[in-house]
Parts: sequence; C-alpha cells; structure tokens
Amino acid sequence: LAGEVDFKTYVDQACRAADEFVNIYYETMDKRRRALTRLYLDKATLIWNGNAVSGQEELNKFFEMLPSSEFQVNMLDCQPVHEQATQGQTTVLVVTSGTVKFDGDKQRYFNQNFLLTAQATPTNTVWKIASDCFRFQDWAS
Repeated sequence: LAGEVDFKTYVDQACRAADEFVNIYYETMDKRRRALTRLYLDKATLIWNGNAVSGQEELNKFFEMLPSSEFQVNMLDCQPVHEQATQGQTTVLVVTSGTVKFDGDKQRYFNQNFLLTAQATPTNTVWKIASDCFRFQDWAS
C-alpha cells in the first residue's frame, strides 16, 4: 500500500506540473512567442505535422515564421514516465487537444504531446520540453 501512496503522490505532482506548464506554454505561444524556446531543452525536437525541427536556433526560426495564434486547450492529460525508461530522469508525458486559429486561417482542431523533464536549478526545479509533437486534426470528408 505504501508504494501505491507514493505513486499517487508522484502522479498528483506530475499533473500539477503539467497543468502549470500547459498554461505557460500556450500563453507564451500566443502572446510572447520570442520567449517560447526558453521552455525547450537545447537539443529538443519538435515534430510539427510530420516535419522535424531540432535545436534552439532552428526552433526559434520555426516559431518566428508561424502566424500569430489563438490556442484554446479543451483537454489535458498527463502521466509520469517510469524512471527505468528515462535513466532516472524525472519525466512527464503531457497530452493536450483543443482548437487553434492562426492569423489568416480558419479555426482548426489540434492535438499535441510533450515529454517534459525536470531540470534542477539552484533555487527550484523547472520543466523543460525534451520532445514536442503537434498535429492538426483534420476530419476526412
């Protein structure tokens, strides 16, 4: 039973971190896009509708070319990733879905998943994106 309590605490902490992260991420995407790469690890990879972008410089170029956006997150799910799978690195899988309207385009559905890793700083722990996969959800007609 003690293991279950510890795991429940671990899941609760992961979900609180994910909720806070999602609010910061989409607000930054919509309002302060130039700061968005600060949320990514130096060697993070973004897959955007099947197109891979890696590293801070390339991520920055990619985000700057996107039109302004308005994201609305309708669903958030998260779970801690077992430490055996991440060599002891505290990692959380975060899955979101919702709608986005890019300037000059119609509103579209999207889903996005992030692998976040805990990075210790001298004063606290911050979550950084190791992997990010974004996809529009276009319905077949």
